[in-house]
Amino acid sequence: MTDTRDADTAEGALPGERKPEAKASQPYHPPQAYQQGAKAGAARKPRPGTRTVPRTRKARLRVAKADPWSVMKVSFLLSIALGICTIVAAAVLWMVMDAMGVFSTVGGTISEATGSNESNGFDLQSFLSLPRVLTFTSIIAVIDVVLATALATLGAFIYNLSAGFVGGVELTLAEDE
Repeated sequence: MTDTRDADTAEGALPGERKPEAKASQPYHPPQAYQQGAKAGAARKPRPGTRTVPRTRKARLRVAKADPWSVMKVSFLLSIALGICTIVAAAVLWMVMDAMGVFSTVGGTISEATGSNESNGFDLQSFLSLPRVLTFTSIIAVIDVVLATALATLGAFIYNLSAGFVGGVELTLAEDE
């Protein structure tokens, strides 16, 4: 249906409907938005008897459910990052200890203690070589990724069950200025 009323006349206006006003060339400014006679950029003075300290807004929130799929994705990515950090830290620590001569000193002591006339004893330097240490660290990191992801997902399921009984964890968030 098309409106056939004339916009300039109020004959077709419904009861309570405003008459269309002519468009102003300037934007509309409500009268209470600006103080009369106030300079642009002048600071407002507080009214007498009011607080000048800004009020801190607070909100109470309740964590009612943790989505297990998103918990699994986030925990997987965080445990991957932790695994990479573990491998890098093990490599750096091994290189620092090798540069300080720890393996040769401790290895010499162990080979003297375990050696006899026929054999040289246990060779610590060949046992704790960098490739062997990094392989062992990588295996530990992969196991950590799998276990941390599984435990975090299981924790989300358990949280959802317990939140159904007790309502979840309540947090109070405050705006800091």
